[in-house]
Amino acid sequence: MLAKGRRLDERHAELRPVECGRCGAAVLAAKFSPQHTSVQWTAAAVRACAEFGVLASLEGRPSALVAGCGSLRDSIDAAVAAGRLEVTPP
Repeated sequence: MLAKGRRLDERHAELRPVECGRCGAAVLAAKFSPQHTSVQWTAAAVRACAEFGVLASLEGRPSALVAGCGSLRDSIDAAVAAGRLEVTPP
């Protein structure tokens, strides 16, 4: 149990696997609110991601500097709508 006024550390949130509907990149995600999503990328997911690949090859931008992937964001939203990923506030 948390003391009053203390927030759950999101590093201990239950992450669920989500696969991108565009390229199949598999990440772990947790949804804390409609606006707040935590995503853990693996090296394999970064390599598989169609959007990261384009930015890295065409612009030479390191994946760490890419703000995110729109297709994966859509896949996470679809997982929430389908009940495969729950919104669980910290």
